[in-house]
Amino acid sequence: MDYKKIKLEVTDEVAVITLSDPATMNAAGLDLTDELSHAFRSLAAGTVKARAIVLTGEGRGFCSGANLSGGGAAGRELDVDGKPDAGRALETTYNPLIQLMRDTPLPLVTAVNGAAAGIGCSMGLMGDMIVAGESAYFMQAFRRIGLVPDGGSTYLLPRMIGRARAMEMTLMGERVPAAKALEWGLVNRCVPDADLMSTAMTIARELAAGPASLGQIRKIMWDSLDADWDAQLTAERKAQRIAGKSEDFIEGVSAFLQKRVAAFKGR
Repeated sequence: MDYKKIKLEVTDEVAVITLSDPATMNAAGLDLTDELSHAFRSLAAGTVKARAIVLTGEGRGFCSGANLSGGGAAGRELDVDGKPDAGRALETTYNPLIQLMRDTPLPLVTAVNGAAAGIGCSMGLMGDMIVAGESAYFMQAFRRIGLVPDGGSTYLLPRMIGRARAMEMTLMGERVPAAKALEWGLVNRCVPDADLMSTAMTIARELAAGPASLGQIRKIMWDSLDADWDAQLTAERKAQRIAGKSEDFIEGVSAFLQKRVAAFKGR
């Protein structure tokens, strides 16, 4: 696919996906989200070879939210009552994209620069590791236009920062600066803007050099958000069966016994 709204490059087995529509602060129009979905599908299928992913934005912002001026504005389609159906685009476009991000078999690092608003906030929070530049901020802007949070944010936020802070973010619609996001536990790292990509790439390279079991780890950790104790123990048992049959398990044990650094191959 010939991308026009995103960039996809692979370096040191790390796929760097850059939202690349700086004129709109990378607003998530249908064209951008279609390309982003294609990139995640390609990585999951192995047609683009990588062992970790970094998602970031070009220019002054990570993603300013849905493109309200065209190409995916909420409410453009009419419901049976003749009134706008602001949820239709969620069903057809945004929810499938967020699901692709959740289900990717590769560790995902989000490098959040500038604004992460609306659906952009959700995309930023989908990282397994979330790195924010000091000028970054997270914003649930929906109440400002009379809509409700979407993109999975009503699921993510209470689990990440608790009900009280999630209520504050969504009801008040105020910016949460990167430093406060770190204090709240919304992100893993808050770094100077100049160090954002180098930090994200260092983390991603370490993940890319890790064992195949990292894919299983991210899966059972995500699944644990919905599982009870017994179900999670069962999930761990199933994942361990898969991991234990990998070449990386043999290499990891051998390296441990030989007192050397393991050379994992991701298989």
